Formats: sequence, C-alpha cells, structure tokens
Amino acid sequence: MDVQVRGVADALGIDYVMKKVTPSGVWALAAPWGPVAPAERFGEPGTLFAPPWPDIALATGRASIPYVRALKKRSGGKVFTVVLQDPKTGPGTADLIWVPEHDRRRGANAITTLTAPHSFSSARLADLRSDVPTEIAALPGPRVTVILGGKNGVYSFTEADDRRFETALASIGARGASFLVTPSRRTHQRLIKAVERATTGRPRIIWDGRGANPYAQFLAHADILVVTADSVNMCGEACATGKPVYVFTPSGGSPKFARFHAGLTAAGATRPLPDTFGDPTQFAEPGKTPEIGSWTYPPVDSAAMIADEIRARWKP
Repeated sequence: MDVQVRGVADALGIDYVMKKVTPSGVWALAAPWGPVAPAERFGEPGTLFAPPWPDIALATGRASIPYVRALKKRSGGKVFTVVLQDPKTGPGTADLIWVPEHDRRRGANAITTLTAPHSFSSARLADLRSDVPTEIAALPGPRVTVILGGKNGVYSFTEADDRRFETALASIGARGASFLVTPSRRTHQRLIKAVERATTGRPRIIWDGRGANPYAQFLAHADILVVTADSVNMCGEACATGKPVYVFTPSGGSPKFARFHAGLTAAGATRPLPDTFGDPTQFAEPGKTPEIGSWTYPPVDSAAMIADEIRARWKP
C-alpha cells in the first residue's frame, strides 16, 4: 500500500506527509463503511488529522476510507481526494478512484492502468543506472534479476512448482548468465533453496535479508528479469524497466490475476518463463535454439499516468 501511494505522490512532485491510520475494535470492523471513531477527535487541533488541510489527499486500504470521507467533509469539500484500489463504498467515496485494469470498477471518476503505481520512474531508474555498484558491475552479462514472491491466497507454490522453477533458472545459468536474487517476506525457504541450487556455480548475488535491500539496484541493472506471478506490485515494477520480463506461474491462479498477466503479455512486456531454455519447442521458431531474451517495450509507468489524471481534474 505504501509503495502505491508514495509512487503517485512522487510522480506528482509534491511535498507530502504519510499518515497511517489504525482504527480498532468496532471501528476497524466497520471500515470502510463506518465513520471515524469519535474518540479520535478528527479535525481537532493536536490530533492526527487537523487543519491546515492539504490540497490533495491520497488514500488506500479499507481502513483509510472513513478518514478520507471525513477529510472531504471537514475541509468543506476543498481537499481533492484520491483513493487507490476499489473502496467498495461507491463512486462518491472520493473525487478520483484508481483501480488496475483487471478490476471491474468503472465510472466517470474511475481511472484504470495496466499496472499498480510505484516509485520506479524512468528518471529514477536512469539515475540508478548512472552509478553501478562494484559488486554488480563485476557480474558478467547477461545479468538476470530474479524477484521472488511466495504463497498467498491465490498461488500455492507446490514442491513440483519449485522444482520446475529451479530447472528453468539452471537452464538460464547454463547459457552464461549471472544472477541478482531478492526474496520477499512471503518467500518460503524451499523456494530459496531451489534458487540457490539452480544458480550454484554461476556469478551471483543473493540477498539474505540482512542489511539494506538491494532491490532497486537489482531492477535498474538487470538485462533480463524473472518474477513470480503472485505479486501485482513486483510484476509491475519489473515492467517499469523496459527490459525483458519472464513470469513464472506456480499452481493456482484466479481470473483477476489471469486478466492482469494477459494484459502485460499483450503490452509486449512479459512472456511466460519456459520450463527450460534448452527446449526449442518453447519458442515460435522450431529447431532454433532460443536466446534467453532480447525484446523491448515502452517502460510501464502507471504512477505518472495517475498523476497526470490528478493534475487534469484537480481545480485549486
């Protein structure tokens, strides 16, 4: 959630303050439909939300919806309110509602983009690329960034899935690639071990969770990216690079995720990760040994698109 709202705020180029809301008890259960708890004294001096009111407010998550409605009311309608993701409370919730294209909400004040917003603008990636860290510069090309998600309510990541992923990565390594690997909080140890085995003997950097997360550097300095299908955010951030993105799809899935991934493929950004790069039948030209990946596409920057809509609709 933070990634998405910060991405839009950064794209707007505005000074902003993050305010995290933590309703409790019945007030948490009532969100997004109920009001802000009276004990929070919304709008009174010294509280989390008090004048002077901002020009623009961005909100996301069901717990935030009562607050964004209260902000609009207490400011006399002067705050331009934006909600990211479907608030489930109707079009009157905010002045502008953003949802990804694979969601179903539509309307006069609803906008959609292919991916979720984030802070990896072309300018930021160019800045990162201007100074290659020594340890990354030492890796031979092609450098393959591997972005690992994990089990969630949609994808199960069976043992067979992990073995299939291991085989695919090993076949990439056999073609001379080096690896930049970063797990997420949801990444299970069995998958990490599979990736470690697959990349053994190849130049690599695997982030072990200690120290600063090198994720931004790994995105910027990749020649090719491999990302698991379970995260809309991670897939969208990979597609901000304009570099080839392979998507690994474990067991499971849903119609919403299927629409999302179909959109990325149709945009020319992603392709399914082959089970092995040693099998030419995985590619369109039978009999030709497949390369690891070399296609291009315009980087996908949804935050900039949303920011443009806000500027067009906001009337100070």
